[in-house]
Amino acid sequence: MQLPKLKRYQKKFNFSYAFGAYPVLDLLKFQKEKVLKVFVKREGLSSDGINEIIEICKRESIPFEENNFVIDKVAYKENTYVVAVFEKYEEELEVDNNHIVLVNPSNTGNLGTIIRTMVGFGFKNLAIIKPGVDIFDPMVVRSTMGALFRVHFKYFESIKAYTEAYNGHNMYPFMLDGGKNILDVEFKEPFSFIQGNEGKGLDSSYKDLGESIYIPHSNEIDSLNLSVATSIGMWECSRRG
Repeated sequence: MQLPKLKRYQKKFNFSYAFGAYPVLDLLKFQKEKVLKVFVKREGLSSDGINEIIEICKRESIPFEENNFVIDKVAYKENTYVVAVFEKYEEELEVDNNHIVLVNPSNTGNLGTIIRTMVGFGFKNLAIIKPGVDIFDPMVVRSTMGALFRVHFKYFESIKAYTEAYNGHNMYPFMLDGGKNILDVEFKEPFSFIQGNEGKGLDSSYKDLGESIYIPHSNEIDSLNLSVATSIGMWECSRRG
């Protein structure tokens, strides 16, 4: 893919941007074949992180350029000193490993937080059921602090399409009226933790999909934030070793 004409990100593009040293470093380390070009600002050349980025680009023959104008044109923040342009991609999920499944997620911050937390707890496979937030939105990419490039992710047209593709997985939908307290569930691997939309959660049909779970909390709130609930599920799994 040739370097396209660069302007502020739009979902229709077949490329996206990684802003900042940490996301760009992880992009270069884990998805270097997708990088089209790296731009750095003159003011950032004294930074150890940007110097490491330049060394990787030289070693891997990845195009890079000092260009303040391009960065100011595409970046959202003034203090952005490095930008990588990369080709969008999608990867098959690992069949034998556990998955996080998000049904119609709509918030970029939640998605970014979940992806970063996944890496923190050793989860490397993410399924997104459409419609869902754009995983390549630079705000998502940046909020993951580069963790996006360490995970496998794929969009599915429906939950049925996902479950048919991974019918060997044990399904655990998280619901406010789930059938079993998360503390009493014996997770059988490989499994899929299924979380609903920030506003609607999962509808009642998901109770027939595997073993439904609820996370106990006080009656002073209606529900937990999506990224918090997903993180609790991953932590509880990792806590058990």
